[in-house]
Amino acid sequence: QVQLAESGGGLVQAGGSLRLSCAASGRTFRNTAMGLGWLRQAPGKERELVAAIRWSGGTTYYADSVKTRFTISTDNAKNTVYLQMNSLKPEDTAVYYCAATKRPFSSNAVEYEYWGQGTQVTVSS
Repeated sequence: QVQLAESGGGLVQAGGSLRLSCAASGRTFRNTAMGLGWLRQAPGKERELVAAIRWSGGTTYYADSVKTRFTISTDNAKNTVYLQMNSLKPEDTAVYYCAATKRPFSSNAVEYEYWGQGTQVTVSS
């Protein structure tokens, strides 16, 4: 199985920055080349894939709404994936989830099979 633990959420003013972290563990994670992503969900809205990356780095995907503002990265030595969020907007307010897929990489939200419990990000106007 795969365990994903997010941290780093909080309250920030519009225009500010936050960095989310996700620590990954478990036998499935260690034994497979999994793709990683960050998804978010606001009340009344469907989950949206924000960013995706290969565990080895390199290939990335970003939703149009966050391009040029968010950056996804990995630290293999720490089994951690990050989401650096800059120039935050009130519409970025949501619960952010770290997720993993058995595919090496995916830009399709429905292909992510493993999820963390989420961390709340609130951006004030």
